[in-house]
Parts: sequence; C-alpha cells; structure tokens
Amino acid sequence: MKNLPFFFLTIVMLAACTKKHVPADTTTTTSTENFKWTTETFADKKIIRYQVPGFDKLSLQQKKLVYYLTQAGLSGRDIGYDQNYRYNLPIRHALDNIVANYKGDKNSKDWQGILLYAKQVWFSNGIHHHYSHDKFQPTFSQRYFENALKEVGGSLPQEVLTAMFDPKIDPKRVDQRDGVDNVLASAVNFQGPNVTKADVEKFYEAKTKSEDPEPLEWGLNSRLEKGPDGKLKENVWKSGGIYGPAIDQIIFWLEKAVGVAENERQKNALVILIDYFKTGDLKKWADYNIAWAKATEGDVDYILGFIENYHDPMSMRGSYEAIIQINDFEASARMKVLSENAQWFEDNSPLFPNHKKEKVTGVTYKVVNTAGESGDASPSTPIGVNLPNNPWIRTKYGSKSVSLGNIENAYNMAGGPGLTHEFANDQEEIERAEKYGELGGKLHTAMHEVLGHASGKMEPGVGAPATTIPGYSSTLEEARADLFGLYYAMDQKLIDLGIMPSLEVGKAEYDNYIRNGLMLQLRRIKPGNNIEEAHMRNRQLVAAWVFEKGAKDHVIEKITRDGKTYFDIKDYEKLRMLFGELLKEIQRIESQGDAKAGKALVETYGVKVDQGLLKEVLARAEKLNIPPYGGFINPRLVPTTNKNGEIKDVKLEYPDDFTGQMLEYAKNYGFLK
Repeated sequence: MKNLPFFFLTIVMLAACTKKHVPADTTTTTSTENFKWTTETFADKKIIRYQVPGFDKLSLQQKKLVYYLTQAGLSGRDIGYDQNYRYNLPIRHALDNIVANYKGDKNSKDWQGILLYAKQVWFSNGIHHHYSHDKFQPTFSQRYFENALKEVGGSLPQEVLTAMFDPKIDPKRVDQRDGVDNVLASAVNFQGPNVTKADVEKFYEAKTKSEDPEPLEWGLNSRLEKGPDGKLKENVWKSGGIYGPAIDQIIFWLEKAVGVAENERQKNALVILIDYFKTGDLKKWADYNIAWAKATEGDVDYILGFIENYHDPMSMRGSYEAIIQINDFEASARMKVLSENAQWFEDNSPLFPNHKKEKVTGVTYKVVNTAGESGDASPSTPIGVNLPNNPWIRTKYGSKSVSLGNIENAYNMAGGPGLTHEFANDQEEIERAEKYGELGGKLHTAMHEVLGHASGKMEPGVGAPATTIPGYSSTLEEARADLFGLYYAMDQKLIDLGIMPSLEVGKAEYDNYIRNGLMLQLRRIKPGNNIEEAHMRNRQLVAAWVFEKGAKDHVIEKITRDGKTYFDIKDYEKLRMLFGELLKEIQRIESQGDAKAGKALVETYGVKVDQGLLKEVLARAEKLNIPPYGGFINPRLVPTTNKNGEIKDVKLEYPDDFTGQMLEYAKNYGFLK
C-alpha cells in the first residue's frame, strides 16, 4: 500500500560530489545549495528533481544491481500506459513523434496546446488525469493535430482520434460513483470493453468466497475479456502473453540483477520473480512476496510488478510499477525503534481484542533513497510504501515498510510555507507547524506504513478486503493506516521512546491533517465534482467523521473570518479518542468483511464535496500560484565500460528537462506498440 504525497514532508539528507562535464540537460552535483529542484510548472503540476545521496558510496557490484533493476523497471513503462486506457499507447506514440520531429511553426496556440497536452499525458501515463481520472481535453483542433502528425509521417485510426477529441467517450479512467456499473463506466483497460461489474463478480465468485486461509490475489495480473460467445476469459500479463515483449525485457535485466545480488535471499527472491513473469502463476507471486519479505538484509531493494489496485474499480488488478531503493542507514536507525515496538502499539491499540494480532511478525522499516522509478510510481510518486499487500502473507511472514527519504526532501525543497499561512487558523497554529510540522508529518508517514498497514487481522473465514468490500477497500485500508498513526501521534510512548520531543508534534500533525482533509486537498477537485481518488476519499472521510462526531463537544470548530473558512481544534485529546473510535470501526469492517457498512462510511463522509467551500478554497489557493501536484524527473544512471564491454563504473546524472526525458524513454524503452 502506498502513502501518496500530499504533505510536503522532509528528511534532510546531504551529500556532495565534484561537478563533471555532462550533457547540457544534466548535472552530477548533489550539493543542495545550487541544485535546481523545480524545473517547470504547467497546468496544475510542477516538475521536481530529486537527488540520490549515498549512491557514490556503493560498491561496483551494488551499483550494477541498482542499474540493472532500474533498467528492468523502465522496460515496463509502456505497460502502465496500456493498463490505464486501451488507446493510450497509440496516442502517446503520436505525441512523442510530433514533439520530437515536427519542423513547422512552433509559435501558434495550437502548437503550445500540443506541448501542454503531451506533458499532461506523460505526467499521468495516459490521457486521463492521474488523480481526478478526468480525461484531458485538447486545446488544439483535431485538424491541426492530424496535419502535424501527417508531417512527421504518422497517423492514427479514426476511433482513436474520436476517443481523444470527443469528451463524451470514456470521460473517466476510474468511475467510482455509486449507482453506476463502475466497470463499464471506467475507461481503465483492466477489463474488456463489454465486461460488466456483474461479470467480474460472477467470474471470481467461487475464488473470493472460498474459505482458503491463504488466498491468492485473484485477478492481479490479467485482463478479463468476453468473447463473441459471451464466455469470460483471463488473458494473463506474462512472457508470451499480454505485454510479453516488455515483460521479456524486464526478465532480461532481472536475470542480470541475479548475477550481482547482494545475498542469497535477495537472489532467491529475484529468481522467483523472474519465474512469475515467465508463467503468470499467482502462486509464484505469493511465493515471491514471501521470499521478498524475508530478504531484509542488504543496501539495495526494489518494488517491481503488478502491485497496487487503486485504479481498478473492483480493487483487484494491479498497476505496473517499479521503485529502486538504496538504504539510508542513519535515518533508518533513528526510526528502527518503531518496528522494534510494533507489538506494544498493536496490544495497546483501541481495536477489538479479536481483531488484534497476537504476534506482529517481521515488520521492517527503512528510510530509503530512491534511485529510479517507473510505471504507476512515476512521474507522480508515493512517499511511503508498505508491502506485500496480501493480508495473510503480512500476518505470517511480515512486511517491509519504507519511507522515500530523498523524495520527501525534494518535495520540501520545492515547496513553501504559503499554504499553511493562508489556511491555518491563527499564529499559534502557524508557529507550531513551522517548528514541528515536518517531524509530525514524517512520524505519521512512518506509523502509517510500519504500524498501520501491518496491524489488525481478519476474522476466521473472512477474505481480504479487496474481495469482500470491492470498490471501497482501498479507501478503507488507507484510512485505517492513517488512523493508526494519528491515534499514536499524541501518545506519551513516542516521547518515552525518544522519537519525538513533546506532544506538540502530534498537535501539529492533527492541525495539518484536519486542515488538509477538510480544505487543502480540495485544490485538486474541479467545481461541480465529487471525490473519486481513494487517498483523497480517505482523508476527507477521517476528517469529516471526527468533525461531525465531535460537534456536540466542540472538539473542532468551524470558523468564518473575513469571508474565509478555518478549522480550529479545541480539544486534542478528545480528537485523539475520536480517531481511535473510527479506527476500531474500520478495523471491524475489514475484519468482518462488512461491505454494507464500509460502503456507507465512504459514501457518507468521503465522497461528497461542499461546493461552496470548494469554490472558496480554489480562489484562495489560486492567489498563491502553488500547483497542487508534483512529479519527478528521474536521475540517469550511466554505465562506463572497459574494452571488453564490462561495466567498470556507474555514474549518476541529473537531467533537468522533463520533455527530454520523456522522449529519451520513448526511444529506449518503447517495447509495446
């Protein structure tokens, strides 16, 4: 599960090296003093660069491992586009061709419109917004686009052009509205065009209702399609199957990674992952996750495969992603105490006794520095991840939780205090945010990943939430993890463990969470719309529920001053108890597979937007000129070889041209047509 970037958090990590001659769009310096963090802004997005501290300290074997894993991750880049929409790849290929090769007039509004559209598509891995799921509408004419494409020797079928320019066709990548067939209404390419929600439920009914205590992640790596005879069939993503050419390239680089693995456990996990990509066998995926969870030693790790199911309206199929990581030893040591005390937090949580784990197994937590990302993790990336997702594997074999320290740092370096000053209720809240907000956010992220996702258990015979509460499980799981962290953010235990200096840190995080959940995240919503994305639903659900339940005791007050809305927490301890109550209820819903209660909770508190407040937030935020979304340019790993073609070193470069990197990726990693 991911903790997506909403707060600008930081773990400050510095490293230095000598600047060398590199291509014009790159730098190799990791000094923060002159490093250009933000390279450009467009639409509602800004493009950021991140540094990779510690890379130069790796051995040659480790550098090779990072390079091979990064190449494997990038080799699957095209998969994410096709998963997001069936016409994404031909449209992106056309845009890549035009932007790279068009020689005509580049001063017109139409040309500027094409550039903007291309950047939107690259940022979102498709023609739908990465967060709102709304389809981008071209600001240039279809005739201009077709002429430009013709000039560079390209063309698109009429049905693709119509889908691109007609706003009525496939308007939402994921449509989570209640009362519609969410599968038919969603443009995401996880099911064939004629497959319905009822079809999916019927096809997997026997598997999802099985009392198998160790169920596989059914549907995770396949597209469900309906033949002319009406029969349903899974087409599996594997070598020789769907996405075969890209998966073969992934396998090629993973096999090289096996040869430079740091230890036997890491090597064993890579071998099983390769076998899984070759066969598509979900039993092998489970075996891989067990082996990967056990491989806790070494300085290099990775996340790679079909993993998170946020973009599937049925919460079954996994989007392709890759994150390659280098351990940050100093920061990890500071936070290791959380995982060492995981059992205490579980035992003292407000959950029902039969929903607590008797033994929290193998929760490992590290702060890492990202060295490369791809697929659903790029350009927009999480700041924290807890895996594996399969509940019984987490319970029996443990899990890995990571915070992406250099990503958090880059967000912070590219951000600013403007939003806090505008939306905080008073000077006391602002000063607390400035003094403790960074630490509060970092601790909440860590507890969300290390403790939250690893906590709780299912009642006997109840399957994973993804199958028992389809469509709402992602929101509920993220809310559960958030609430676990929020409940303990105001606990004396964190002070006793030396993790935070005072409860003021917890208060700062409570201020931030309520402010963001009820107001700031609305910057991402268009007027007239409600909330679709799981993490946004989670934050509003939590904030709106505690606001309503605490109204009688004035736990949180809504204040209007000079025509502006503010939320002021009056009783932090009572708010903590409300967080605990909601945590207990959501854990009950998941543990019992109570789909009715889960749906009611999300629809009542997490979906509907106060349109008046939305209009106000958008107006206030617009004056600050701070885009609500950030995405990243990846570093470039450049191997140098000897006369025998053997790698003798791997250098890091930091490109600063987003368009240039997208065209470079299209040229080097375009394995699907």
